[in-house]
Amino acid sequence: MRYITYLVIGIFFGIIMFKSEAASWFRIYEMFQFGNFHMYGIIGSALVLGIIGIQIIKRKNIKPIDGSKMSLNSKEKSVTRYLIGGIIFGLGWALAGACPGPMYVLAGAGYLSIIIVIFGALAGTFLYGLVKDKLPH
Repeated sequence: MRYITYLVIGIFFGIIMFKSEAASWFRIYEMFQFGNFHMYGIIGSALVLGIIGIQIIKRKNIKPIDGSKMSLNSKEKSVTRYLIGGIIFGLGWALAGACPGPMYVLAGAGYLSIIIVIFGALAGTFLYGLVKDKLPH
């Protein structure tokens, strides 16, 4: 039953992304050209809602569904890892015209050429998994 819930939430999220044009290559292109506020508004509002949600979870001591203690650990502070990772992610996003969420939305919307990009993203993730122990983190 839990997987059906995740599937329904994912489909709803995909519809919202498609209808808001967050999965549109043109909107992403506009964003990278600083031509329109549309995508920055979507990303910014998601960031603000995430910050508010985390603060509510921390202050109200909200527990997960299973009743265990919520674990919100701070991330490791390192400029280099985030700078290099962000550059690689941004280059992939700009070249493909989609980040991971919209890739699946576009596949679901019938843009079958995005399957090549999804395969490349999965291959890159697999490759990172193979070499991550040898990389300086």
